[in-house]
Amino acid sequence: MNTYDFIIVGAGSAGCVLANRLSAQPGKRVLLIEAGASDSNPLIHMPAGIARLANNRRLNWNYHTEPEPQLHHRRLWWPRGKTLGGSSSINAMCYVRGVPADYDAWAQACADPRWSWSQVLPWFLRGENNTRGADALHGVGGPLGVSDLRHHNVLSSALIDAACEAGFERNDDFNGTHQSGFGLYQVTQRDGRRCSAAAAYLKTVRHRVNLHVRTGALVERVLIEQGRAVGVMLRHGHRTSERIEAGEVIFAAGAINTPQLLMLSGLGPADHLREHGIDVIANLPDVGANLQDHLDICTLDGSTRKVTYDHLNELTTGLRWLMHHDGPGSSNIAEAGGFVRSRLADDARCDLQFHFVPALLDDHGRHRLDGYGYTLHACYLHPRSRGQLRLRSADPLQPIAIHANYLSDPEGNDMRRMIEAAQLSRELFDQPAFDAYRGRPVFPEQRLDGDDDYADFIRRKAETIYHPVGSCRMGSDDRSVVDSELRVRGVAGLRVVDASVMPTLPSGNTNAPTIMIAERAGALILGDA
Repeated sequence: MNTYDFIIVGAGSAGCVLANRLSAQPGKRVLLIEAGASDSNPLIHMPAGIARLANNRRLNWNYHTEPEPQLHHRRLWWPRGKTLGGSSSINAMCYVRGVPADYDAWAQACADPRWSWSQVLPWFLRGENNTRGADALHGVGGPLGVSDLRHHNVLSSALIDAACEAGFERNDDFNGTHQSGFGLYQVTQRDGRRCSAAAAYLKTVRHRVNLHVRTGALVERVLIEQGRAVGVMLRHGHRTSERIEAGEVIFAAGAINTPQLLMLSGLGPADHLREHGIDVIANLPDVGANLQDHLDICTLDGSTRKVTYDHLNELTTGLRWLMHHDGPGSSNIAEAGGFVRSRLADDARCDLQFHFVPALLDDHGRHRLDGYGYTLHACYLHPRSRGQLRLRSADPLQPIAIHANYLSDPEGNDMRRMIEAAQLSRELFDQPAFDAYRGRPVFPEQRLDGDDDYADFIRRKAETIYHPVGSCRMGSDDRSVVDSELRVRGVAGLRVVDASVMPTLPSGNTNAPTIMIAERAGALILGDA
């Protein structure tokens, strides 16, 4: 019973997809391992429940970066899902694929056309069940519910109107023929409920006799014998370690946990591993390198009208959602937004993204502000800064050290784009569409004059928008961690399938691309098997 064809480490967005697709072969025994708990918390499934999930440590790895040199040495909070569904169980559900040029660049980096837009699009569509129906750019019949919001706030409409007043176009489909403009996001929901990767891909197949799911179980390392991964060492609760064997091991633990597990297993930068007394099995210098994330700056204004989500009656909101699965309880909170090409854009892609929240949101919602207001998130989509992950020790219970290195590119390109993003946020809030609601400025606390003031504001207040990728990048060069079929270099029988393999950040949110990667990988793995 301790031998499987496939062991999948991590039941997040990628792991749930793989569990579904690999166990569809009746002759293949699959074990899915999740360090966190089940997804039984009702706040996961009620979309607006995200407002109450931020401080739930049982469902969150609750990471922090090391002091960030360019952000006044602040330690930024990096929430990551620690439950079935992973971060797809605690995110804002925005379904955004990015643009064709993102994937054509991946194909070039991997020297493999199978990662180009024309060849990844079918894998996006295979996963979707989009309420807008099927066409060349939208799929139906897949496990993942993608839908329009059942409810949105009047202020979200004001944001879209303000963007039009500022000269931007209205866009009703960020996954359509073009990305630029402002509109409402489509979300990963089904009938007003969150459709996490666990709800989409795992719930319906838990009955399969060849699929085993273990929660609350921590993988300590992969077992490698004679150059091949043969299983994992697993710790469940306070029990002693347990050996579980498999024909193939797949790490789907995410951009933070996957490189940590590789290094704990002796796969990583040789000198760094030796520092912690870890025997080097394969010198892979870029494990933990190439770390990228979208840095985000929030502009907040007070509201003179009590139409925001700041002080909802939680009882009536919850009851309405339980009865009808609509109303504010079905909101993803980040309802509207848009994509813009900055003045400094390097290519034809939009390089700024916005998420609008009809509430005052400070410090990821962990700091509750008095009064009523609204928030506009803004991020630069193609940062040149690169960070790295490093072990603190050989103890698998010790969190890895995250050096995000935001705004560290030597030419200052990232900061210039962030300044433009913050300035544009203020411009949007100054449009006539907000005249009926606009109160006092909250953040920044007063009007800013020049770039230096905006730069200081960004260093003081910028946070992650939750999109870490790239720490086990795929590529065709010798330093890349995995090849274009996601096989770890130097070890047979071991793959990485999650956001860590992305060579570069896509132009938008990362959950949809992660699900696509897993759909593509499932077919590659079964083809090899």
